Amino acid sequence: MSPRFQAPRGTFDILAQEWGQRARVYAVAAEIFDRAGYGRIETPAFEDTDLFARGVGQSTDIVQKEMFSFEDQGGRNLTLRPEGTAPIVRAYLEHGMQKLAQPVKLWHWGPYFRHERPQSGRFREFNQIGAEAIGSDSPLVDAELIILLDELFRGLALPGIRLRLGSLGSADSRVAYREELKAYLRGRQKELAPSVRERIDLNPMRAFDSDDPGTRQVMEEAPTMLERLGEDDAGHFNAVRAVLDRAGIAYQLDPTLVRGLDYYTRTVFEFESDRLGAQAALGGGGRYDGLVERLGGRATPACGWAAGIERIVLALDEEEGGNAIDVFVAASPDRRERAFALVRELRRAGLRAELDLADRSLKGQMKQADRLGARAAIVLDEERPAQLRDMASGEQRELDLARAVEELGA
Repeated sequence: MSPRFQAPRGTFDILAQEWGQRARVYAVAAEIFDRAGYGRIETPAFEDTDLFARGVGQSTDIVQKEMFSFEDQGGRNLTLRPEGTAPIVRAYLEHGMQKLAQPVKLWHWGPYFRHERPQSGRFREFNQIGAEAIGSDSPLVDAELIILLDELFRGLALPGIRLRLGSLGSADSRVAYREELKAYLRGRQKELAPSVRERIDLNPMRAFDSDDPGTRQVMEEAPTMLERLGEDDAGHFNAVRAVLDRAGIAYQLDPTLVRGLDYYTRTVFEFESDRLGAQAALGGGGRYDGLVERLGGRATPACGWAAGIERIVLALDEEEGGNAIDVFVAASPDRRERAFALVRELRRAGLRAELDLADRSLKGQMKQADRLGARAAIVLDEERPAQLRDMASGEQRELDLARAVEELGA
């Protein structure tokens, strides 16, 4: 007997009955982005490894231990993309988008890959939706992106959503703060997790992200960047907050919010859901004003976010009947051809319609209609006129086939 295979650990199959929820997320997002002038972009599933090493940051967990990298037949070192922003900045530069009207506003959807410990809402292959605005340092850009993500979650009626908001200041303004934080961490390094101690010099701010209890206790008393913002950075952050306040967007100031990527500057934010337990983050992002320059372009301000599709689906308040249909056409053997023609007519009118494809009896066909979640069934039997049945109530009445589309409310 041949061996049975399973999907690799940390990956998953998206089954037909689950596509309804994902299709709903995509449809709501596409409409929101279209209204706001964001164009769809797609980048390859793998890129040059150095793109992420330079872009995401050598001190991050992603680069140090989570990337799926390999050497191809030509000796090139490639990596399955662990995040979406660096590839989009690469595309921005490669295709001369800096010559377009700025900011260039883009959105993306697709699979990403990280070698993480699999758990609920966290996989080694996962899907994200994201938005980027490249080419403007206006606080309105930050606010617009936050509001777009809020609109997506509201459009999906996600319950228990909260927004955390902070600022990391500009790269120049962080220099003095980093030295202050390093000194503080060195003074208490015996209380820190080994991984945090190893990164004190490389990226001390990542200590705020640690799950280690001892480290978290140390960080409760640590100085924060939000308390050390310079005049320009504070003015930018206050302008973002003012727009959010006027838009009615509730948020919680969080001076410990640093996100997991080294390229962030100034505004950072994260949305969480009460429904996701320990892995509460739905998505977030912030400014990355130095990333374009780091990847070979001119200094260019930018801002963006990403949200996990699997986590959004977990947080949805109700199941979507992705495969539920409007009408099932059941027919006796001599009416099968008429049923086939009728189904094509109903589909052309915009209805989700099916018929029996397995030579079931009429009774078996009605059971199939029920299994498929059909709201109505049309019964074609040579012994009587066509019948229309309401599958919820069981009520049945005669139907004029010429008026079938009208009767079914297409």
